[in-house]
Amino acid sequence: MRETSPVRDVAILGSTGSIGTQALEIVRANPDRFRVVALTAGGSNPELFERQVAEFAAAYSDLFRGLGEDASVEAASRECDVVLNGITGAVGLRPTLAALDAGNTLALANKESLIMGGPLVLDRAKPGQIVPVDSEHSALAQCLRGGTPEEVRRLVLTASGGPFRGRSREELAGVTVEEALAHPTWDMGPVVTINSATLVNKGLEVIEAHLLFGIPFDRIEVVVHPTSVVHSMVEFVDGSTLVQASPPTMLIPIALGLAWPDRVPDTAPPVDWTRPQTWEFFPLDDEAFPAVSLARAAGERGGTAPAVYNAANEVCVEEFRQGRLAFTEIVPTVQAVLSRHDVPSEVTVEAILDADAWARETTRDLLNPP
Repeated sequence: MRETSPVRDVAILGSTGSIGTQALEIVRANPDRFRVVALTAGGSNPELFERQVAEFAAAYSDLFRGLGEDASVEAASRECDVVLNGITGAVGLRPTLAALDAGNTLALANKESLIMGGPLVLDRAKPGQIVPVDSEHSALAQCLRGGTPEEVRRLVLTASGGPFRGRSREELAGVTVEEALAHPTWDMGPVVTINSATLVNKGLEVIEAHLLFGIPFDRIEVVVHPTSVVHSMVEFVDGSTLVQASPPTMLIPIALGLAWPDRVPDTAPPVDWTRPQTWEFFPLDDEAFPAVSLARAAGERGGTAPAVYNAANEVCVEEFRQGRLAFTEIVPTVQAVLSRHDVPSEVTVEAILDADAWARETTRDLLNPP
């Protein structure tokens, strides 16, 4: 990683998505700290992308811009201070590897690429090269500053519980796409929002926490915290717990990802501690929401199993959005695909991509038999 100047050169992958648009808000508010050198997007919102390019090309004449996976790989490979991978889904893997191979700091919002790549991604990364942008993992990274690795007893990830918190498995039958997209505390893209409703997203985050921080799965807990003010916690061996708390906004973890290890002043309003505050925490209902336990099993199995978990779920989410799959069948279908998967003895990029493709085809065959 190159030494950073006072103004950081930033490449933003997935600029038209939720993470990307908020990152550009931070850049606009802090022109003395960040300079956009590359913008890429998947192409689902070309009008917005054209406006972004026009705005930032006017300020930075050497701006790289492009649509699609290849453009994101090229942008991630260019010399800069920080690559923000805000792409959604498995398509983020190649750009993640490209950013690491180029020696750029990787601000990682695309959890799927780390979960798919696992040790393969970690082996490419230098110490400190990956900075988490997920609010939970950003919270953990901040709390971990308060102690040594040997002093950590466990990591505690918080989950809002999504729009169906408190419902039984039976009560989830027949829920609609609109209901699943009505997240009570976060404004996110549709795939992540549905993943939050099934708690698949939290399962992915358990695997991500294991990979990022090297903590065994049996020392990573999930608790339900409906207001999403506490983003995660670290419990230490002496019985103390450090909590990272802020209003439910992604601006803070994105800004930290761009500026790490520094903070960006006035990124978002803090919690108003002069007003009464009530924090509630509940155990996770594994019977109604089995996605987290299934993710643990896939993570402990290792190899290409997490890639299969992610790919099968992406297909199931699209089928649910199209009205062809019931909400309660998403996780059982992922489990069925995992049960058919044989993890290869050697995990390479090709093996991961093959497993991803196999999982997608197998999921479609299961849901749409000939």
